[in-house]
Amino acid sequence: MAVKKINNYPKIGIRPVIDGRLGGIRESLEATTMGMAKAVAALYSRELRYPDGTPLECVIADTTIGGVKEAAACARKFELNNVGVSLSVTPCWCYGSETMDMHPTLPKAIWGFNGTERPGAVYLAATLAAHNQKGLPCFGIYGRDVQDMGDAAIPEDVRDKLLNFAKAGMAVALMKGQSYLAIGSVSMGIAGSIVDPQFFQEYLGMRNEYVDSSEILRRIQLNIFDQAEFKKAIAWVKQNCKEGKDYNRKEKIKSRKEKDKDWEFVVKMTQIIRDLMIGNPGLKDMGYAEEAQGHHAIVSGFQGQRQWTDFLPDGDFSEAILNSSFDWNGIRNPYIVATENDCYNGVSMLFNYLLTNTAQIFADVRTYWSPEATERVSGWKPDGPAANGFIHLINSGSATLDGTGQQTKNGQPAMKPFWEIKDKEAKACLDATTWSPSNRDYMRGGGYSSTFLTKGGMPVTMCRLNLVKGQGPVLQIAEGYTIDLPEKVHQVLNERTDRIWPTTWFVPNLTGQGPFKDVYSVMAGWGANHGAISYGHIGAQLITLASMLRIPVSMHNVDADTIFRPAAWGAYGMDPEGADYRACAVYGPLYK
Repeated sequence: MAVKKINNYPKIGIRPVIDGRLGGIRESLEATTMGMAKAVAALYSRELRYPDGTPLECVIADTTIGGVKEAAACARKFELNNVGVSLSVTPCWCYGSETMDMHPTLPKAIWGFNGTERPGAVYLAATLAAHNQKGLPCFGIYGRDVQDMGDAAIPEDVRDKLLNFAKAGMAVALMKGQSYLAIGSVSMGIAGSIVDPQFFQEYLGMRNEYVDSSEILRRIQLNIFDQAEFKKAIAWVKQNCKEGKDYNRKEKIKSRKEKDKDWEFVVKMTQIIRDLMIGNPGLKDMGYAEEAQGHHAIVSGFQGQRQWTDFLPDGDFSEAILNSSFDWNGIRNPYIVATENDCYNGVSMLFNYLLTNTAQIFADVRTYWSPEATERVSGWKPDGPAANGFIHLINSGSATLDGTGQQTKNGQPAMKPFWEIKDKEAKACLDATTWSPSNRDYMRGGGYSSTFLTKGGMPVTMCRLNLVKGQGPVLQIAEGYTIDLPEKVHQVLNERTDRIWPTTWFVPNLTGQGPFKDVYSVMAGWGANHGAISYGHIGAQLITLASMLRIPVSMHNVDADTIFRPAAWGAYGMDPEGADYRACAVYGPLYK
């Protein structure tokens, strides 16, 4: 019974805008203007992919847009073709308020060609002013260097902004109309698992779905899952998932028969959580048409502790495998699942995933190790990347196995989109992971937790969305690197905490100021107990995405020259972060 997904992804709409004066001007610009639109479409389809790996699709207006009638015709075409992001391009002066995109919620940008023959920059400035005056934030793209009219090349600085805008805009579009599925409710009083539907509706355009944890148990007891797939899955697990040492006290160690039953249970859980998220048409053939539908969930969370884990196997295996780019069905896109139903860390993982198409590490931001404390405990004085201290990222749940760092790019450890992962890399991730029986002091019902150590040297970005009463949502961002510690030092430090859980040693990039003056300040300033960790330095893209959603960024270490926000943000003061807060407050949530 194969699980099939039919995707109708949103597209990027491209609006070639032109000087509408016929009789010599418009005619002379038609080919150049439409050529700009086609060049950008080619860039996007070449460089960007949807979550299933297919190239991004663009929709270009049927004609150039010289006035309001053509603007309206373009808007209608966009509506009929599921356009979720709007980009206007022009090499010349045009009639700003007559040709601009008036859609109230689509992310919008204008590329005004930097050339001397025609004043594309003048149109850009005039139309951005119109957007600002009408309360429709728009990004402005303008090349640093003058080009000759008809030059089809896209300069590197323009290219970077076009791609940054498109990635963030598509993330906005891909979230809209999707669901967050909460399986269970509040976990151990963790505020992140107090799901606020108003936030999802107004900021992300998403709906909320809720399923009691007992639904998983019901489906297990009534065999509402693919039986053939289960046989395939359990055989794959026995071959690929190495059972680790059982560190439980003797009186809490389960028998071999009980452990085998736990393996079967957690595999069934994995199938069922996936089916709850996206549905499974094959269940209809079994007589379960309602269950076959799923909850249209792009992200989910599993409460687990404690009502579930006090007597049933925990969700650690299910969360880790679902968040990985491979399972018994082969290499595939990851499913975003938050442990402890921490929906705001789930959303943080979702932001990262939609910007990169890579699997995500969910972790506790657990411990800051100062150089002094490290030397006192281990006898090793930190040096190199660890010289100023480091942060221990570790959690029993949904750290993707991609986070082992066993995949490579240019010979270096990496985490890649699933379509770039080779079979041998997926196997290497599995081989680097063991599955120890869960700590039954914590998880009384048992289960299996993944154990691995993330390779050092990977550029990563950690982010976290927090809700603050009176302020609303805010986003934190910390770019940095994973690091390697000497093996004995890792063992000493790791065994002081939950040694069967996956560990990532993280060093943020320091600026010497504010929350990034040192590593301690990053840890002390983090707004919650969890963080979402993505491969790559994507802080600038996260800032662009947050501005589209009207979520201010409360903490980041991103190079100021790479930050790209709507043009209107410049009207709210000369301090960029304060201006971000003021602009977000004035515009309010995107879908309010």
